[in-house]
Amino acid sequence: MDFRPTIELLREARHDAFHLEVRDEYGVAGEDEPFQRFLNGEPFDYREWFRDWSQFVQDLTAHRVSVSRLRVLSVPHSDYQRWSLTIAPMNVEAGEDVRYLPRHLAGTVPPDDFWVIDNKVVVFGLADKEGRSPGGAAVSTDPELVAYCQRTRERLWNLATPLAEYVQLTRQ
Repeated sequence: MDFRPTIELLREARHDAFHLEVRDEYGVAGEDEPFQRFLNGEPFDYREWFRDWSQFVQDLTAHRVSVSRLRVLSVPHSDYQRWSLTIAPMNVEAGEDVRYLPRHLAGTVPPDDFWVIDNKVVVFGLADKEGRSPGGAAVSTDPELVAYCQRTRERLWNLATPLAEYVQLTRQ
């Protein structure tokens, strides 16, 4: 296993970068303030906060790299996932294809989030039980592991709903 940072590996993508997210709660240090402000109903400049990731995705897609994200989440949504739904349009505006899948419709779901890059590399984010990341990632090019992650991606992607449609469904 390699432990290079995920961003560095994403910069090397040439065709495709897919992210599977399977937790209902995350504890990402850079999200603490905006998430707390969301919970408190306080104003926050989300566009400014999101600018670096947005530019990064725009740079990738400008080089013809497809960026997609699938969030498997429990219903009713956790506070974190409710917040995620409010900021996800910025992911789409940046160029990501974002989809949602309720956990009860997903069947078996891996216990860990992962990125699949160019169908050759799998990057697992390292996190504790609370979703806090100590930093780094576990990286593998093992063909069997990559194939497993690809099969998981295809199965779940086919069940998932694009963000705009999912938001409409949750409002009904």
